[in-house]
Amino acid sequence: MEHNLIPLSLDETFNFSCNAGIPCFNECCKDVNQFLTPYDVLRLKRHFGMSSGAFLEKYTTQHIGPETKLPVVCLKTDPADGFTCPFLSPEGCRVYESRPSSCRTYPLARMLSRSRETGQNTIHYAMLVEPHCLGHSQNCTQTVRKWIASQNIAIYDDMNDRMMDIISLKNRLIPGPLDIKSRHLFSMACYDLDAFRKHLTDHFQKNDFGLNDESWKLLLEDDEALLRFSLDWLKQAMFGSLIQQ
Repeated sequence: MEHNLIPLSLDETFNFSCNAGIPCFNECCKDVNQFLTPYDVLRLKRHFGMSSGAFLEKYTTQHIGPETKLPVVCLKTDPADGFTCPFLSPEGCRVYESRPSSCRTYPLARMLSRSRETGQNTIHYAMLVEPHCLGHSQNCTQTVRKWIASQNIAIYDDMNDRMMDIISLKNRLIPGPLDIKSRHLFSMACYDLDAFRKHLTDHFQKNDFGLNDESWKLLLEDDEALLRFSLDWLKQAMFGSLIQQ
């Protein structure tokens, strides 16, 4: 599919609106190859009131990314249905309040780059213009900054940047495939959060991490706190000795 990427700064404006009155409504939810981030999985499994394991089994497939050599989770689609998103209905998205970060950010694309010299992250935005999308012809103007705020993207970006930090370390320190144990730990800590919580309580105690009762209780009850912890834990488990060298 042909598309254009137009770079935009945070305070530059663009025209875009998506609603049921536009002829292309729902078209962007068809013929999709939708990758899910750890926070996407967290929000979607919570939306359905399912365990992370049950959600992953019912709605996703997993493969090894050809570039990162890391487990990648995608929404399960049916070729007989034109690879349509499983959450699409004639009225629109059935999980709109918990939709994945890429859907939430569209028509913008967010790119993160890290300086090798300073380690500092730089964020770039661009507008994705695709021929099928008529949303750009709507008389609705906003800045990139306002779009990010209106779509509640900040929490997704925070979690996704933590994930990108792990991917960056993996590419730099372990460029080849992971062993079976490391792949399992990666999948569990990133995507199967309920399994990670059980792993935590089965194999560790709060004192192992220097946590007090309140912090430990938060990990056992709050998915977002647990995901932040699991990504930090994964970074140390996979790269701790290599980072310290």
